[in-house]
Amino acid sequence: MSRFSRMPQFPSLAGLLLALTCLASTPAWAAREVRGVKFADSSPLGGQVLQLNGVGVRVKVVLDIYAAGLYLPRKEAAVASILDMPGPKSMHIVLLRDLTGEDFADAMVKGFRKNNSDSDNAKYLPRIEAIRDTMLTFGNVKKGTSIHIDFVPGAGTRALIGGVQKGNDIPGEDFYAALLKIWLGNHPVDTSLKEDLLGGAR
Repeated sequence: MSRFSRMPQFPSLAGLLLALTCLASTPAWAAREVRGVKFADSSPLGGQVLQLNGVGVRVKVVLDIYAAGLYLPRKEAAVASILDMPGPKSMHIVLLRDLTGEDFADAMVKGFRKNNSDSDNAKYLPRIEAIRDTMLTFGNVKKGTSIHIDFVPGAGTRALIGGVQKGNDIPGEDFYAALLKIWLGNHPVDTSLKEDLLGGAR
């Protein structure tokens, strides 16, 4: 055997470029982007670091209304498991057009009633009215504004606009689960958005 055959074999330049391209395109740790809105792959809340479960866009007829990302303690594709999952959770919403607090409040109440039973709607009525009153304080909300609807253990459901809390915390983890049905229930506000928030093909 010649001394040249014992020399270490190095990958070709083409092989190195292919490997680097694959690494660059791997989305595992990358933030997700939809309609120009970037969602971080994680978000701290309630003493935990939540994971981005999925992102999508709320479309009404042909209009993009908002981009949304669902953050959970762990990634999950089953609706029932998400609704039963303990711990902090968060819906991050970024408006893709101007809206009013009244637009947002009315859509949320409609979606809540459509995805919960008559008995649950009666049970949660005071809390539905509380979150509606909170959203009415949003006023005129401009395109690009971020709205977070969080569940903070020990505190409750919390609404923030531009990082500033609006209204009071609304107690009950069960209420937040009922609220999530607006996007994840049997009659979601947008079927495609529901699929995306569940991680799409994951």
